[in-house]
Amino acid sequence: MIVERFLNWIGSAASKRRAEAASALARAFLTSPLSEDERDGLEAAMTILLDDPHFSVRMALASELAASRKAPHHVMLALANDHVEIAATVLEASPLFLDAELVDLVATRETSVQCAIARRRPVSRSLAAAIAEVGDVDAVIELLCNEKAHVARFSLDRMVARFGHEAELREMLLAREDLPASVRQALVEALADSLCAFVTEKGWLSPERARAAADEALEKSALAMAETATPAALAQLVSRLIDREELTPTLLVRSLVAGQLGFFQEALSAISGMPHRRVGALLAAPRSAALHALLRQAGLSAAVLPGIVAALEAMQDLPAEELAGHDYRRATRLIDGILERYGAWPSHELDDLLALLRRLALEAKRDAARGYARQFRIAA
Repeated sequence: MIVERFLNWIGSAASKRRAEAASALARAFLTSPLSEDERDGLEAAMTILLDDPHFSVRMALASELAASRKAPHHVMLALANDHVEIAATVLEASPLFLDAELVDLVATRETSVQCAIARRRPVSRSLAAAIAEVGDVDAVIELLCNEKAHVARFSLDRMVARFGHEAELREMLLAREDLPASVRQALVEALADSLCAFVTEKGWLSPERARAAADEALEKSALAMAETATPAALAQLVSRLIDREELTPTLLVRSLVAGQLGFFQEALSAISGMPHRRVGALLAAPRSAALHALLRQAGLSAAVLPGIVAALEAMQDLPAEELAGHDYRRATRLIDGILERYGAWPSHELDDLLALLRRLALEAKRDAARGYARQFRIAA
């Protein structure tokens, strides 16, 4: 009887009245004590309203049912495939949808619908992975804004791979305290590539100089991240650098000039497959034939070995408390010790290495001096 009377009424009712009726039906279904027949009747009436041609009627139904666990699933699924605004209303709030249903909708619906799904609380790892994989950039940004979204590391990798060129997304990712060092480095790479293309297009630098400046910035960034990385994060960072063929001899030399023996040790272990502890033992004997063989295996030419040996010996001679510090004195003593030892090496067949060491020394001392000035201003 409910359905029959309702059908007779909606045939002549105005859209505003039909929308009011839709809200009333939905509220009654959710909150009123109903017999089984009455419940079936109300459910049938709401199902009929899914075909109403007026947007406001279906939106009224969606607004009432959106957050309820008692809503009929088939009605919610139909609304999720309705007009963009209607779909977004139920998809953001309804607890009834399966992840499989939501993943399909992420792959097939508009950006605003994807954004509504990304705002759900919570968002599971599998759903977050789908958004990272096929969602538009706005949906990915909404996902990153959602504190209840469970985002796996591989999903962060996909975000960077797809949208690393988007400044807003880069900023949001870089602001995350849980961002792995390897992903952070990937973002810096995307930024460096964008800046390189920009300055080249503007004619401010030649492509060669722009690329060289970008590569140097990437090396500094990698070492800055390595400095505070956990052992697991450091291993991930080194692995990424190897995969992208960015673990260059220059970066290895730079790491020693910066006093980052841990990064150097992790790199040699990853390249050679030699256990981390064994590599550490070899580094403690800088002039040993076994270490020199390992360094050549890592792609370091014989011409670079004197600089490596000089750096390792300088670090051994530097007091532990100074090596652990990061002030101007530590940087100066380490770098000066490296240059002094390298200068005492029997031959300098390639002065390019000395030039490199001097350039790295200049950069390291300038960076250390800037840090010293910042500390002084803060203390004042």
